[in-house]
Amino acid sequence: MEERKVIETNKKALRDFEIIDTLEVGIELQGFEVKSVRAGHVNIEGSYVRENTGEFYIHKMFISENPSVHTTVSEKRKRKLLLHKYEIVRFSAKVKERGFTILPVDVHVSGNRIKLTIALVRHKKLYGGKEKIESKRINEETRNMRRSFK
Repeated sequence: MEERKVIETNKKALRDFEIIDTLEVGIELQGFEVKSVRAGHVNIEGSYVRENTGEFYIHKMFISENPSVHTTVSEKRKRKLLLHKYEIVRFSAKVKERGFTILPVDVHVSGNRIKLTIALVRHKKLYGGKEKIESKRINEETRNMRRSFK
């Protein structure tokens, strides 16, 4: 089994969205971008995946510039994702017919390759916050009462 080292996690996506299906994909990077990602200079918060002419691209993924490189490339350029055709068809069909969206969940190193975990997600219902807070408070109070009785 290959070693998997997580570099960056999209905590906002995990909190605000319900994950339906996940997929590990490759990402097409330039050499200096690989060096920056391995150093941890990457941010996927606010990024998303779109289909364009039968291929998936990730938009607004931030990879910082390496100071040793003399070329200037946009840090938030769109980058091609490497998927099989059947995976592209499966995910794009669900996005079109059901109104799901595709978001990156994490960036990790698998073996010696940089991979991206993407997920088919649906937005969570954000109403009912007062009830959640009240139930947490009640649970905490009962836990404290049990501790005091012991």
